Amino acid sequence: MNNPVLYIVVPCYNEEEVLPETSKRLKVKLSDLIAAGKVSPDSRVMFVDDGSKDRTWEMIRSYHEADEHFSGVRLSRNRGHQNALLAGLMTAKDLSDCTISMDADLQDDINAIDGMVDQYLEGCDIVYGVRSARDTDTFFKRFTAEGFYKFMELMGAEVVFNHADYRLMSKRALEALSEYKEVNLFLRGMVPMIGYKTGTVEYERGERFAGVSKYPLKKMLAFALDGITSLSDRPIQFILTSGLVLTAGGAAFLPRALYKYAKSDHENDTALLQSSLWTVGGLVLISLGIVGDYVGKIYLETKQRPRYFIAETLDNHKD
Repeated sequence: MNNPVLYIVVPCYNEEEVLPETSKRLKVKLSDLIAAGKVSPDSRVMFVDDGSKDRTWEMIRSYHEADEHFSGVRLSRNRGHQNALLAGLMTAKDLSDCTISMDADLQDDINAIDGMVDQYLEGCDIVYGVRSARDTDTFFKRFTAEGFYKFMELMGAEVVFNHADYRLMSKRALEALSEYKEVNLFLRGMVPMIGYKTGTVEYERGERFAGVSKYPLKKMLAFALDGITSLSDRPIQFILTSGLVLTAGGAAFLPRALYKYAKSDHENDTALLQSSLWTVGGLVLISLGIVGDYVGKIYLETKQRPRYFIAETLDNHKD
């Protein structure tokens, strides 16, 4: 086997503070891999600008002009992390033998790339970067993150525990991913559906080098909800089950309620009725909200709108 062409795909949104260090470290890592004969000299670091409002694209352009090992993709507008990542992967698919996706904030251990490439050379099509521990996280962050993965599993979504979007994918795995046409993207749940031979590399996640997180709690909750409703219909099954249980329970207690009603002085009937109405009304509204979320996703999928548009590409293979 010839040395594979590797593209490291890095989505960026307003990352001007961290890009100088990120580009420096990734260039060193790529150079080491090339020198060791593990990857081809045609390998690249591909930054994907997701409609940044700062100098991110200017910096990407300057890196490309100074060094052929840097390439860039600029989206026409901000489309979100998952769409930006997919745009980079689909662009790199036609230029490389394998890709590694990672965030720009340097929290993912760059040294894990070596293990991913080794497993690819041994025949793996997908290699997941998995956190070995969450010692650097606050209790709240650790509790919510681990709860997220467990809840996703409970809801029937197939995800790799403690894995985000740090992974290697072969060319044929990317070809398979390109067959998925969903508008509502949740890549960490879609990739395990592909199959093929997989492996894992454990690493310790560090602190963000600079800048601020693009995923505050509100966005994380929305991301989790999108993931569940994009990958599983189990919430709707729970609604049906809850409805059957409530109906059966109500029917079972109806004779007793009628008997007590006939015997009592009816002083507490209003309070009991109000409590029941609030409970059942809340369940109905939650159920409508869940079903509405699914209907909204169906609405977006049927429109088949493009997930992104690429405004500009910087790569010496295409110059």
